[in-house]
Amino acid sequence: MKNVKIAKFWNSLQSSYLFLPAVIVVIAIALALTILTLDRAGYYGPLEKWGWMYTGGTDGARAVLSAIAGSVITVAGTAFSITIVALQLAASNFGPRLLRNFMQDVGNQVVLGTFIGTFIYCLLVLRTVRGEGDDYTFFVPQMSVTVALILAIASISLLIYFIHHASTIIQASHVISEVSTDLDRAIERLFPEKIGKSLSQIGQRVVEIPTNFDVDAYPIKANSSGYLQAIDDDKLMQIASENELLVRLEFRPGKFVVQGSELVMVYPKEQVNQKLIKELRDAFILGKERTEQQDVEFPIHQLVEIALRAISPAVNDPFTAIRCIDRLSAGLSRLAGRDFPSPYRYDDKDNLRVIAQPVTFAGLTDAAFNQIRQYSTSDVAVTVRLLEAIATIALRTKNPRNLAALRRHAEMIKHDSCNSVSQELDKKDIEKRYQAVIKVL
Repeated sequence: MKNVKIAKFWNSLQSSYLFLPAVIVVIAIALALTILTLDRAGYYGPLEKWGWMYTGGTDGARAVLSAIAGSVITVAGTAFSITIVALQLAASNFGPRLLRNFMQDVGNQVVLGTFIGTFIYCLLVLRTVRGEGDDYTFFVPQMSVTVALILAIASISLLIYFIHHASTIIQASHVISEVSTDLDRAIERLFPEKIGKSLSQIGQRVVEIPTNFDVDAYPIKANSSGYLQAIDDDKLMQIASENELLVRLEFRPGKFVVQGSELVMVYPKEQVNQKLIKELRDAFILGKERTEQQDVEFPIHQLVEIALRAISPAVNDPFTAIRCIDRLSAGLSRLAGRDFPSPYRYDDKDNLRVIAQPVTFAGLTDAAFNQIRQYSTSDVAVTVRLLEAIATIALRTKNPRNLAALRRHAEMIKHDSCNSVSQELDKKDIEKRYQAVIKVL
């Protein structure tokens, strides 16, 4: 993946309440300086022509700017409080791992940035207002005060939007939809419809791996602990090609790496030196938490976490769990019809250079269905929906391995539910859905 570190840095900026508000504040400062310059030059432009220009004196200008600044900063504090409450509700209802999705919400960042930017703008303009009794030259920045009034109206409009938006983003349907969108984007990014070599094309290429690889390969160990967030594939391939190496990755994005663990195996070990070790380590990005940048399992686990909380005895909300299953079935249906990238990566001369840890359809179905099945064995509605989801996914694939993975889950769901459900009519309903799945498979 090109510019992996830049993408990771940009992703972290998007998850911050500092970056976008800070940009808006800088824009507000630049706007204040620009409009004040026009005021001093006596250029009022179309505002005066349209009759929108502020025409009051110094006391009125100071009163207007002070009122706007005081009101806006108060509203900004209230907006921050509402945001914190929304984050607390999200953590308790949907899980702490979903806080990052709320932090990435651009709407909240724009609203908070606009409030603070308007406050800073009013302060900068207020300091330039000079009356006749002052020691400085008389000056009333009429255009600047007019723009402050426009910003105040815009802030009020954003406040109305913020109240609506804050009440929307904590709804279960919205949260599930946003996570599902992240899953779809991850699928499009990591499993494109056209790929160089698919998992089904590797065949006999495995014989190119040296028989003494495990004995003679040099292990490069991780110098810190954390989740493997991304791997710079292009840089890894470049290093392997330039040094005539065969590199095998011991972890894939999303896995937790303990300091001292073998991060990558390099063959032949005679080529390894300190410079090469540093370059290879730099191709791996470790962080405090998982991201969906190269980890398609992460949004799947988020949907599963929402479903598990919904079907817990404390909440008992099977409808939310069913919505999660619907979204999981949509994502897995997209994956079922696509070839998975081969773990064997070749350079331009068709030499095997990198062996990656593969992501398999069976592994993704395990991540999607195992925990929901285990915790919903006595919930007939959720069990039936799981079987219907498997039937939906099965219609999208003809791959024998994919069908075998789906059949295995259908059999486990039926077995667990039959042991937990006591009502015979419910058992017959589950058996009916199971037979429908088998028919599709």
